[in-house]
Amino acid sequence: MHSLRRCLMGMVILTAGLLAAPAASAAADPAIDPAAITAVEQMGKALRALPKFALTASTRTEYVLDDGQKLSLAGTVNYKVLGADHFFVEILSDQQHRQLFYDGHTLTLFAPRLKYYTTVENLDRSSQALVADAATELGVEFPLADLFLWGTLAFPTTSFQSALKVGSETIEGDATDHFAFRQPGVDWQVWISRRTNLPREVQITSHSDPALPTYQATLDWDTRRAISTADVTFKPGDATRIAFVPAVAVVDDTAGGR
Repeated sequence: MHSLRRCLMGMVILTAGLLAAPAASAAADPAIDPAAITAVEQMGKALRALPKFALTASTRTEYVLDDGQKLSLAGTVNYKVLGADHFFVEILSDQQHRQLFYDGHTLTLFAPRLKYYTTVENLDRSSQALVADAATELGVEFPLADLFLWGTLAFPTTSFQSALKVGSETIEGDATDHFAFRQPGVDWQVWISRRTNLPREVQITSHSDPALPTYQATLDWDTRRAISTADVTFKPGDATRIAFVPAVAVVDDTAGGR
């Protein structure tokens, strides 16, 4: 779950560190409800079985000012995913607008309001491998990255310190089961559709800040929409290419409002 904590940073993204040493066996730990583990595993299988999907997420991210005051800012994340190694993601709010394109070989990062783009070539890996490694290798972090990691070895449920079923809830007409989990440095909750086993809402609270900022996303899935390679391919138009600088987060410009 190391990507979950990144969601609280500027791009609705998480810091590293959740893949710590495994906790004790879930079966022997009374804080671990096996039904909650099973639900996450089934969710991962449902995600991994999707050959393509479009997703719109309505997000709300808390930021903590130097004096401890919290600000809650709304945004939208749009994904189009095609196969194992093609995707497009857009991060949009009043504070920022970014698009990222990946074709299995090249990652392109584009700022539509600024009309600048940059590329990283010769990546040659799956979307899951890119998302798992991009933070440490490139300094690029993806919103809702765990959509690519749930149901893979990059997401070990053995690191759970607690897992429980909270209850049930209807989200936009979809009956869901509500689960809560704790891992080193983060508490997170997920509402899983009973109909599709896909996540409908995610909430993450980081322990890295004593103010405990929270990130929340409500997910609207479209698994039937036709998606072509053209939908996930960057077209530069009149945009200007600039050099890629790995150490700089691609969306860390909220102060500039662009």
